[in-house]
Formats: sequence, structure tokens, C-alpha cells
Amino acid sequence: MKILLIGEYSRLHNSLKEGLVALGHEVVLVASGDAFKNFPSDYSFRAQITNSNWFFKKIRNLIYSVTRIEMEQIEHAIRFYFLLPKLNKFDHVQLINSDALATFPWVSRFLYRKLFQNIKSRSLVVCGDETPIIDYLLKKELPYSILTPFFEDATLKNHFYYPLKYTKPAYRKTFEWLAQNCQSMTTSDMDYKIPMERMGFNAPLIPNPVNCEKNPFEAISLLEPVVIFLGINRGSYIKKGIPYFEKALAEIEKKYGTKVRISICENQPYEIYISLYNKAHIVLDQIYAMDQGYNALEAMAKGKVVFTGASEAFMNYYGLNENVAIHTLPDKDYLVNQLSHLIENPSELKEIGERARAFIEKEHHYKKIAEQYLAAWKL
Repeated sequence: MKILLIGEYSRLHNSLKEGLVALGHEVVLVASGDAFKNFPSDYSFRAQITNSNWFFKKIRNLIYSVTRIEMEQIEHAIRFYFLLPKLNKFDHVQLINSDALATFPWVSRFLYRKLFQNIKSRSLVVCGDETPIIDYLLKKELPYSILTPFFEDATLKNHFYYPLKYTKPAYRKTFEWLAQNCQSMTTSDMDYKIPMERMGFNAPLIPNPVNCEKNPFEAISLLEPVVIFLGINRGSYIKKGIPYFEKALAEIEKKYGTKVRISICENQPYEIYISLYNKAHIVLDQIYAMDQGYNALEAMAKGKVVFTGASEAFMNYYGLNENVAIHTLPDKDYLVNQLSHLIENPSELKEIGERARAFIEKEHHYKKIAEQYLAAWKL
């Protein structure tokens, strides 16, 4: 089969491609790289001109300040349009998001129509902010969510532009159009499965694929100092609850001194981020989650102890009786207590790391996940 994957915001599509190729399929990935993360792809619609140097960036910012028009979105659309002749002979196409092209919604619909004219089998994976996800979170039915900081302090609204944009009529129209024109929708974890179900959508969960060969298990050995890693993306700083981690780390550093080493990485490309967290025993991922995101899963594959979503709903879904990660809460004292326990009981770091690896191999192995996608696509 010849399969087209559109968009990349984690490593989901790259790992899925690796799994599909291993199963003998031909796969092409088209994406923008997602800004500083610089994810690889076969064809790129990255905004190269508007981000090429300080002069163009100044012009871009000036145009945006006057017109509220983002030149990057225009360049994304133009570059993808000129890629269309290369994207017309595929058995299936999957979009990573309704805004997979990172352009204006009406332009997205125009380009999707062009793309879909020649590809009759189509799917959408819900693995991040999306119209029904944000609609559900705004109901405040969950104890907490990525929107909790916004609910608690409306002055933070600017930090939530990207999630909230999906409730705007233009983005809603695009999602609804895709829901009607895609043969299947899937979700990548419990943070999306539960909202989609409660909003009335049929979107079965297919776990994120993780390439276990590219993320080899590294048994924890030397445990003094205990290395704690925190990766910061300023674009999601508030909605991922990073301030809670920062406050907890300040206390841990004061409490344990040279017994711990804290490593912080901010807004770095994926490769640099990974090289730094490879040295860590504990990885701090995010606060407001029920399940693990992609970075957490890759860290777990390597045997790291990850502070992330590992809720009761997650444990029940996978039938787990022991921790494979440390569930986080928006509570600084709770985080300090959890970190302190691990620092003072280092044998548990090894045990949790080993269970994490076994869990990834069982539930997230990229070849197994590729087979699940093929079944969902009915290919």
C-alpha cells in the first residue's frame, strides 16, 4: 500500500511511518517541521522565507501587528499547494489534526478538497487540541485539564490562543467538514478518547507508536546524583503546568543539594532535547493529563521514570496494577513528596524504569501500532 501522512507535531507520524515501512508499505510524510522542533519529513511546507533571517522576521511581525495576518500561514499554504501534484497517487491519507497544514481554515479546506479528489480512503487522528476536545474541556466536567489555569485566571487567555482557536467558527467548520469526509477517526490516548466519546464521536484509541529500536532501554546504574530533567516549551508553558515543576524543583534542590542534578532545556530542537534527557533518571513531562504524551513515552522506553499523566482511568484501561510512570497533580507539595520518595529510595527508580520499558514494548511497539492503524483504515 502507498500511504500519505500529513502533518507532525510530536513524533507520532514519523514513528508510524517507520512501523508501516517495516511492514512493507510505501509511506510519504509531509509536514512543516513544527517550528523549532524541526521534525523530519519527506516533503516540507516549512515557512522558510518568513523565518529565514532577522529582516523577514521583522517584516512578518510588522504585518501581523497591523493586520493580524500571519505570513507563515500564507507560506505554508503556498508551499503545500505546489506539492499537490506529487501527492495524488496514494491508497490512504491521514491528517495529524484538522489544522495539519497550519494555515487559515478556509485555505485548509480548499487544499484538503484538492488532496481528497484523488485519495478516497482518508482518516483523521485526534492527538492534540481539536474542536470537540476543547468543547468538552470547556464544560469543566473533569477535575482538571489543560484549560484549568485559564479557568482559574482569565488574564492568561493569551496563553491559550492555540487551544481556544478550535472553538472559532472557521476552525469548527474545518473539523466538521473533515468529520464528514474522512472514513475514520482515531485517538492517541485517554486525554482524547474520553472527550471524543463524551462528545458523541466514534474515535477508537490507537496508542502512540514508539520505535523501540531507536529508543533502546538503558538500565539505571549510577544514582548519585539523581538527575532530574525538565523540558520547557514556552508555547505550552502554562497549559502543561510547568510552573508547578519549577516550584517543586526549587525545593528539591534546596533540600538535597549535591545529591541531585537538575537539567533544564528550553525551546530546543527535538534532537538537542533528546540528547539532554538521555542523561536523566527522572523526566518531568506535564501536569494536566490522564495519559502520556509522546516525549513521555520515548523517555519511558529508555527506562526513565516520568512524571506525567498516569491516572486511574489510564491504569484501568491498560489493566495495570503497578506504576509505569508517576501520575502528576497540580500540587507543588505532592510533587515534592513524590520526588523526595524516589531520591531517598533509588531502587524504585530502577523498578519503575523496567516496568515502563515493558509497558512500551507491549502497548506502544511501533510495528504493532502500525498494524492497528491498517486495520482501522481497512487496508
